[in-house]
Amino acid sequence: MHVLFVEPGFPRNQREFVRSLHAAGARVTAIGESPLEALDSELRGWLYGYERVRSVVDERALGDAVRRIQGREWVDRIEATVEAHILTVAKVREACSIPGTSVRTAFLCRDKPAMKEVLREAGVPCAMSTGARSADEVREFAEEVGFPLILKPTDAAGAAGTFRADSDEDLEAAIQAAGVDRGVPTAVEEFVEGHEGFYDSLCIEGKVVHDFISHYYPNVLEAMRTRWISPQIAITNRIDESTYDEVKELGRKVIEVLGIGTSATHMEWFFGPKGLRFSEIGCRPPGVSVWDLYGAGNGLDLYFEWAKAVVHGRTDASCSRAFSTGMIALRPDGDGRVSGYEGIDAVLERFSDNIIDYHLPPPGSPTQPVEGGYMANAWMRLRHRDYDGLRGVMNSIGEAVRVRVR
Repeated sequence: MHVLFVEPGFPRNQREFVRSLHAAGARVTAIGESPLEALDSELRGWLYGYERVRSVVDERALGDAVRRIQGREWVDRIEATVEAHILTVAKVREACSIPGTSVRTAFLCRDKPAMKEVLREAGVPCAMSTGARSADEVREFAEEVGFPLILKPTDAAGAAGTFRADSDEDLEAAIQAAGVDRGVPTAVEEFVEGHEGFYDSLCIEGKVVHDFISHYYPNVLEAMRTRWISPQIAITNRIDESTYDEVKELGRKVIEVLGIGTSATHMEWFFGPKGLRFSEIGCRPPGVSVWDLYGAGNGLDLYFEWAKAVVHGRTDASCSRAFSTGMIALRPDGDGRVSGYEGIDAVLERFSDNIIDYHLPPPGSPTQPVEGGYMANAWMRLRHRDYDGLRGVMNSIGEAVRVRVR
């Protein structure tokens, strides 16, 4: 099978998809923005071919590259795993008559108001929402629904560009910050109170073959706005217990309604006073290398499972559910340059059996903004055979370690 893979060089874990496609027996032609020689030798060794384009989200440039390759030989699939690439690749895929995720599915997984309109019509519980292109449209929605509200770009991922409004004054500030007063397409949503988590899967022709459930502590918006918190992502190994049946049922329903075929998915949800509510979904893997944690907890290479799904239309492995795994972000106490770490030596010794890996920028390293995400600064990834034990380990680390700056 000949598979085209979009952008092998960035972010870092993109190379794992190329590795796995190669290991699954595919001939992999990558399309990227960097010169071929900028890729490391190991990555180049997994490639059958390479096409450079100015931008992989330039539909014309990407389409021209694909047609050049098709002019030389048959292409079976074209795959992308980064949120910003999904819709462009789907449009090129359709124009070039290559099987895979449709433009409709990619669009609905990218445009949040359209996504929720389709899901609400299918009976999936969602927050009230609308798409707005003017400040007046936002104000009208606020008058109808009330506060608090969330404003975010229609095609945002995670908490990127997200603003919460609890009053008319907050709303006016959010309107300006989001750019909706300048015509920037913006999703406006009812704020859903409750605990936030995500349901991820690998699907083959719409059937879930591997799935995982994770929890955010605290919810993403708070985590990305509050410096003193050391936020956690905790992945449960209790997913097969009946308490998670409703989440899994919701996820499978969303996958069916949106027509997701052979693909990874990343779906966020809330559970609170109004029950379980769908938040959003992408037809791609989660960010911040969460797939590494899924693999560490289940004794499998999820990248290779994805490649087998793409290349062979099947998977023959199963999840062990042996460990709960997680990540804790260790925030610097201010902006500047790292001067050192307090409490880290004791943590490394005490929790050596639980630590998968960690990243501690050396003294002198510049800090990154809090909103940069869970891996923007120092972090640790951990495992424990018991989910509550994992939470206890991460809480202890968050209380013990301090990242000092100067």
